[in-house]
Amino acid sequence: MIVSWNWLKRYLPLEMSADELATRFSLSGLNHESTEVVFDDLAIDLEVTSNRPDCLGHIGVAREASVLYDLPLSLPNPKPIASGPGIQSLASLSIECLDLCPRYTARLIQGVKVGPSPKWLSELLRNRSGKPLEFKSINNVADITNFVMMECGQPLHAFDFSQISGSEIVVRRAIEGESLEAIDHNRYTLKAGMCVIADQAKPLALAGIMGGKGSEIDTDTTSVLIEAADFSPMSIRDTSRQLKLGSESSYRFERTVDPEGIDWASRRCCELILELCGGTLCEGVIEVGAAPAEPPAVTLRLSQVQRVLGISIDPVTVVRILTALGNTVVQQDQASIQFQTPSWRRDLSREVDLIEEVARIHGYDQIPEDRDVPMAVSVTPAADVAVGRIRRTLTACGFNEALSPSLVPPEISELYSPWSKLPAMITSQPMSGVLDSKFWNTAGPVHCVRRSLIPSLLELRRINEYRHSEPVELFEIAKAYLANPGGFPHESTLVGLCSGRDLLSVKSVVMSMADALNHQLAITVNSLNDPFFAPGKAIQLCIDGEVIGLLGEISTATQKKLKMRNKAVVGEIQLAALTQAMQLIPQSQRQSPYPAIERDLNFIVDSAVRWADIQQTVQAAGGRLLENVQYRETFVDAKRDGEGKKRVLLAVTIRSASTTLTGRQADEVCNAIIGSCDDKLGAKLVTA
Repeated sequence: MIVSWNWLKRYLPLEMSADELATRFSLSGLNHESTEVVFDDLAIDLEVTSNRPDCLGHIGVAREASVLYDLPLSLPNPKPIASGPGIQSLASLSIECLDLCPRYTARLIQGVKVGPSPKWLSELLRNRSGKPLEFKSINNVADITNFVMMECGQPLHAFDFSQISGSEIVVRRAIEGESLEAIDHNRYTLKAGMCVIADQAKPLALAGIMGGKGSEIDTDTTSVLIEAADFSPMSIRDTSRQLKLGSESSYRFERTVDPEGIDWASRRCCELILELCGGTLCEGVIEVGAAPAEPPAVTLRLSQVQRVLGISIDPVTVVRILTALGNTVVQQDQASIQFQTPSWRRDLSREVDLIEEVARIHGYDQIPEDRDVPMAVSVTPAADVAVGRIRRTLTACGFNEALSPSLVPPEISELYSPWSKLPAMITSQPMSGVLDSKFWNTAGPVHCVRRSLIPSLLELRRINEYRHSEPVELFEIAKAYLANPGGFPHESTLVGLCSGRDLLSVKSVVMSMADALNHQLAITVNSLNDPFFAPGKAIQLCIDGEVIGLLGEISTATQKKLKMRNKAVVGEIQLAALTQAMQLIPQSQRQSPYPAIERDLNFIVDSAVRWADIQQTVQAAGGRLLENVQYRETFVDAKRDGEGKKRVLLAVTIRSASTTLTGRQADEVCNAIIGSCDDKLGAKLVTA
């Protein structure tokens, strides 16, 4: 918000320097960006946060300065004199979409003389901008609407009443495909659902964003209809983004306006038009929609001021500050005060909001740095702990974290969806950063909300391949969105992996990740037959028999479809399942002081036997003396072992926690393992 120094002085006596005022603003929550000399004025650029739309007008900024320096605030009290016929007999108004426009008001002035603005008006608009052409003078009527908007923060619009077909204003949703030429001389094609101001024949304006060329005020205009309304912030934001059209008006409506200030702004505008343009104001006002809701009453316990801030502030000072900011005392006793918050401060809804107001006006510099403030230690959610451990483990294993958009083209979305076969949800909302690629024939602006991280990670890997950025080891922790007919979409946070390593190597990374969460966490695997993966090279990951993820090497057909140069192993795991199985309390185990015995075992097994089956069998047979089992290598020699056979070399570590093992005891453990593998898997030990 760029504030004119001369403009501020219309409301209160400023005896301090502009630099001093800017510094005080920064200390109270309105960050000062810069101050520039503009002609004979100063343009003060303040950063206004989204929760303070009341400071998007000079009156709001003047109110802040008035409270900070205890200065008298002089605000206009517009009382335009109506002497014309009743507006109800000349115009009509209806709202067909109260969810997009909860309130709309209109006043009519006849006999207006449109012409140049007086010098003081054009100069204030010019000086306020900091850029001479940003608010160039148009004509007296248009300049007045801009002046009032910059004065109080309430956008207004003036229509040439003679261009309104049937003398009727209709606030409605746009019809798909209808168009509007705006006052910026560009024609916009509208989409169904956008809010427009229309007459009986055509749209007149994009509600809350920009007026139409057809009803623009010009030198031939004699009757002016003044619009002052409230529009849904979400509707304004969506329309503005879809059309890539923003304005000072839309900026304010997106952050909400003061419901009580709508009529004030309308009266102020009419008063200035009568003063500067002449004409006759019609009797009455057309007003449709809900009346402004009464602001909430908030109770402030005086004891909480000291508890939160760490200093004691006199109740008289507390009341003085809050009433100066527009709050009204409803009732008061020695322990608490109930305030009615002002309509222009929607951010004041809780007790702590009032305490914050007291602190920033009283001065944060008045709170000693060494003052103890009692507070509770925050607890990190289990999901965040899990994400941290997973991120550290995967990074240590050589993976880089990827950040891909939630919206993807349909062609990428349809590559693979392991969690749902329902169609992906689609959106026509344009967004920057969508994962588009020149390798796909993406048609139109429609994009899908991703159902899995795997397609996006493969696309990122392929892009890096073509840029010769290898090796590419990627992981991502993000949400996928699954359609839910008849209800809200299901959000699922996933851990996605994409690697150029072989399946067993990536599986070991997954096991390391699981071990970082819980060293006793047992993840078992099942075979997965899916054409997306190479035959025999895909597995399901399970905890206690429940599938929590998958891992596999993409098939040759998938590789060709993706136009990838090399094979890739991809995986995806449900974060919620890992979080549930995580061990938050650190665990320790006494290290045995006795030496370990290591033995290598070489088994001949059928090719279909998986390492996971061998590992589980060995662990079950080894008993309490088996400390570890580790995969070494796989050999295939059909001449020596026969077709459909393979050799699996593994190492076992045997150790006792209470004594030194003898060779005979180690042999007994190994014999038990060998016998169990033979019985359950048909594994034959290679002895020579």
